[in-house]
Amino acid sequence: MSRKFNARGYRTVALSGKDSEEKRQEAFERLAMEETDATQEMQPLDYIFSRDILNEGVDIVEVNQVIMLRPTQSPIVFIQQLGRGLRKAPGKEYVVILDFIGNYNNNFMIPVALSGDRSYNADVIRKYVISGNSTIPGASTVHFDEISKDKIFKSIDKIKGMKTLIKESYVSLKNRLGRVPLLYDFYENQEIDPLVIIREYKTYDAFMVAMEQDKYKNVLNEQEKLTLEYLSKTVLSGVRPDELVILSQLLHRDHIAVADFIKEYQNTYGIEISTSRVKEAVQVLQGHFVSKEAEYQKYCQIDILENDPAGMIKRLQSYTERLTHIPFYTQVEDIIKVGIARYKEKYLPGIKSEDPFVLYEKYSRRDVSLLMNCGKDLSSIMYGMKRIENDVFIFITYHKEESQDEKNYVDGKPDYADAFEDNLIFKWDSQIGKGLDSSYMKDVLGADRKHLFVKKSDAETSFYYMGQFDVLEARNAQKEDNRGRMQPITKVTMKMHHAVREDLLRYLQSHITA
Repeated sequence: MSRKFNARGYRTVALSGKDSEEKRQEAFERLAMEETDATQEMQPLDYIFSRDILNEGVDIVEVNQVIMLRPTQSPIVFIQQLGRGLRKAPGKEYVVILDFIGNYNNNFMIPVALSGDRSYNADVIRKYVISGNSTIPGASTVHFDEISKDKIFKSIDKIKGMKTLIKESYVSLKNRLGRVPLLYDFYENQEIDPLVIIREYKTYDAFMVAMEQDKYKNVLNEQEKLTLEYLSKTVLSGVRPDELVILSQLLHRDHIAVADFIKEYQNTYGIEISTSRVKEAVQVLQGHFVSKEAEYQKYCQIDILENDPAGMIKRLQSYTERLTHIPFYTQVEDIIKVGIARYKEKYLPGIKSEDPFVLYEKYSRRDVSLLMNCGKDLSSIMYGMKRIENDVFIFITYHKEESQDEKNYVDGKPDYADAFEDNLIFKWDSQIGKGLDSSYMKDVLGADRKHLFVKKSDAETSFYYMGQFDVLEARNAQKEDNRGRMQPITKVTMKMHHAVREDLLRYLQSHITA
């Protein structure tokens, strides 16, 4: 290719793994060179042709054209290739991507590459394609025409082999760093989301055994593995930092005064927390944050700390001994670093002191249990509506294309006419059998704070937090149950405290589902 281009008057070179670092560096400098800087000894280049070696670890910000001449089945490699041209530089107004060999067959990789999201979550990718223009930071815009959208949506539906994607990301990062990466390395280098790794493998240790096999077998004992499994499951996501800060402090000292902890927490995060909230965080770290007795019997053995009557959080001796084992210490510290980094980037900027939830972020029912200091995981009983002290939570699966008052059942499930009329007004049907005078509706209407969570379809496990709302109207109505009997329901008109963001509303109202 280089010879063909040179014959047509272009200035090009071909690089391979056989070329020295000096030759490669000279080629990079020539590619970035301005015509005015040319000398007799060194002329600018129009193109560099390469195979594999420029996928990663090369940063030439001036690149404004990428030509793809070989197919890749790897989203990671595709992102790296595309990323060669996405950096901003003085005088660089655009980048041209010429794909001659059909990488668009895996075209879900395009929104993944452009959005920066590394969760590979189908819902997140669909939302980005529908509303990309309003979700890219800065002055950038992305527009997908209808044909492109259709092809990408079909490609998204075929996403599979997450472990293959994880392994590709691991090999890529390991080669780039020259060492085995930790979870925080994946986060810091914008590789695949550490939460994706944990969802597939439960712990970093199990992930390492899968990647490196015998080299990492039996590095940890069973109690260490159990502790890391619980912490990965419970605090790695960083939805709040309470437990992470306690763990961080207990890495270096054997006790923490609760009063000092509260003061340091406020100084660091600007949020006042109560003694009872600290107590809840301690209970979480004692293995209590589970939904079943069998889980508690399993995780109560993690033996990390205790909260004594004198207002001290004390590290248990068995945990102190485990921390002397370097592989265990390293993995605990790694979980803490990822969790705190995620909290600072994803949640802290949008946190309001009176509300632990960030508008339009996604939360699972388990997250809601944690953030509301429930003491245990209530997700198994948190369906439709849940009242927790002075807060009520409404969970909606949004299927506007099916929701019609005259319909009673869709695919055997009650069809509730739940829909946004606009970005402020939401219409909601109570559960069948729950009239205006029911204790169910009294819980809704009597709560001081009312929160709405919405997900696009049942394929998703997490909900977008739409914010708090007030009830404008609640009236009795009837709906036929699955036995043909008329039952009371309550039709509720809500008004959101904040107008729902247009891109999210557009996505929810679209007919694209999993």
